[in-house]
Order: sequence, then C-alpha cells, then structure tokens
Amino acid sequence: MKKIFSVFFIFIICFSFSLSISAFIVSADTKKPEPRSFDVSAKSAYMIDFDSKTVIYSKNENERLPIASMCKIMTLLLCFEELDKGSFSLEDSIVISDTASKMGGSQVFLEANAEYKIGDLIKSIIIASANDSSVAMAEYISGSEELFTKKMNDKVKELGLNNTVYCNATGLPGAIQYSSAKDVAIIFSELLKHEEYFTFANIWMEDFCHPEGRVTGMTNTNKLIRFYEGCDSGKTGYTSEAGHCLTASAKRQNLRLISVVINEPDSKTRFKDVSNMFNYGFATYVNKLIVDNKTPLENKIEVNCAKKDKISIIPKESYYHFSKKDEKSSFDIIFTPIDNLKAPIKKGDKVGELSIYNSNVQITTIDVLANEDINAKNYFDVLKEITLNWSIIS
Repeated sequence: MKKIFSVFFIFIICFSFSLSISAFIVSADTKKPEPRSFDVSAKSAYMIDFDSKTVIYSKNENERLPIASMCKIMTLLLCFEELDKGSFSLEDSIVISDTASKMGGSQVFLEANAEYKIGDLIKSIIIASANDSSVAMAEYISGSEELFTKKMNDKVKELGLNNTVYCNATGLPGAIQYSSAKDVAIIFSELLKHEEYFTFANIWMEDFCHPEGRVTGMTNTNKLIRFYEGCDSGKTGYTSEAGHCLTASAKRQNLRLISVVINEPDSKTRFKDVSNMFNYGFATYVNKLIVDNKTPLENKIEVNCAKKDKISIIPKESYYHFSKKDEKSSFDIIFTPIDNLKAPIKKGDKVGELSIYNSNVQITTIDVLANEDINAKNYFDVLKEITLNWSIIS
C-alpha cells in the first residue's frame, strides 16, 4: 500500500511522498508585480544572492580598481579562519608593535608595547576600519604585515580569483593593489560564513577601551547598519584614488543579498545606490524553502535486524530555490534509501539521499540522516519474535 505524506510551507508548496515509488512532488505558483528598475553612479558594481551566488546586477564587475579599506574584508576573513582553527581565542591578548601603533588613516590609536584583547582588535577593524588593529593582527598571525599580505594573495588564488592583488593588510594606497566588484563579493561571501563575524558586524556605536583607561569612541562606518532594514554587515572604503566604496549585506526572511559599489562620487551616493540595489533585489526575488533540515520527513524507513521496525529520518541541510517572485516552479524530489540498511544505526548516520529536480533537470542532492539511534536485535529479541510467531500459528 502506498503511503502519502504532505508538508505545507509558507509559500504554499505541497510535498507528496510515496514510499513504494520513493518520490516527492513540489509545486509553487506565486504572482507579484514587476519591480522598478534602477542604476548606480559607481564605476563598478555587483549584487548577488548569497546562497546561490546568482548575479542580480552587474556593472563593470571585473574591472580592476583600487578598493581602499575594503581590502580589510580579506584581512578579517583570514582572522576568522585562524580563530576557527583554534590558533587563538577572542580572549587572548597580544602586544602591539611600534609599527602597528603608528599606522595612519582610520585607527583606534593603539598604544605601543601595550596588551590588547584579540576580540577588541577584530571588533575595531569591523566597526571603525582600524588600520592599527589590522596591522597588529597581521603581525600576530604571520609575523609581519608582508608575510600576512602573501597569505592574503594565496587566499585569492585558493578562491580562484583573477582580479585581486593586495600589497598590505589595510587598503592604504600601495604600488600594486586592486580588486574587482565581483571578487570583493565572493571574498565577502566567504567572510559571512563565519557566524562569529556577526557578533561585531551590526554594532553601531561602542567605546574602545585602552589598558590605561583611555577611551576611543567607535562608530560603524557602514551607515546602512542603522538605516537600512535587514542590513547586518558590511565594509566601507575611501581614498582619493579609490573613491567612495561599499560592500554590504542585508537579509530579509530567507533571502540574503550582497552588494558592492566601487568608486562612487561621494559617501551619500554609495549608501543610496546600495540601498536601491537591495530594494530591487528584495522586491524582485525570493528564496523558497524546498527542503527543511529542521523538520523530519513524515514517513519513516525500514531497517533490517533492528529492535524497531522503522526509523525517523531528516534532511542533512535545507535547500532554498532562488527565483523571481512571479516565477512558476515545479520540483520533483526523489528519495533513495541506502540498500539493505541494517542496525545498529546512530543518529546522524547517512541513510539515503534526496535528489531535487527542477523541470526534469537535477539541481542538487542532499543527504538524508537518521534522526534517532536504533539498536540491533539481540538473541532474546529474536527468540521473542519466534515465540510470538508460534503463538499466532497455533
């Protein structure tokens, strides 16, 4: 007998699942008005969906241009990668070199030979674009800013980017230093994968406290943090050569966008243009939840030699489909269990796969995991079954 299960999502998508044929059917049909068009004054601009990396807007996105302090996006990415590796903790303290303390431009006026917490230094880079903190972290991670810069350029190659070269950790003008709007968006998307970054990214104002009690006030250079709904991260940049630059991200419901503008005529325009880019993106597109990794699948699957006949299962990850709001989408989601599953099975073990098709084209595959432990039958369980069967037969 076929067993059917249905799950209803906010955007009115219905799943039906038949264990005997192992298939789900999903359909969606939404209609929205056409969004307004827009343009930007920047020399170069780029906007993508964070999850799918779909390009929503582009203008000279591969042109090599100076990006000023947006170079610190890579500096921060390397800091958080080292943090995730366990190379240091945010509570660890480091001694500031004379070189770092004398950095010009935007800074928090670190004291040479004084100790500062790493968490405070990283926070000051994110909020106040502190050049002195950037060099301090570069020296701590690699021994010198020069070696750290090499690490930055090695990371560029690792990401497969062709239009970015760094000459320092701060973005201050140098002999050879440039990037592109597309490369910056990709690097920033890597930074956004580090959840710890958001602990500091949406702080508007905060005092930076020095060891001897002196205080430096910090205000986030990204004004959209305060004035644009959903904006929770970003990095500004400005030099006379680079013009006014901004990279920012905003999230509403399931949709996160990343926007980059390079060489805007003034600060006000960069914030206005990125706001207009976000407005267009949120008015036009949606991320529809197709598979939810927080909801167990309604049907359970059979496991051989187990104390229980069936086991609860759950997708390993969620899947969102990025599309225009008025786009009609139809999905087939096919579940394929692993052949001859046998107990014992631990919660989190892979037990099958979901293959997702859009218009008969496979777009992704998601592992399906056991949502509970299930033990193997022992001798007494088998003996009990035999006894019960004898009773039924007699």
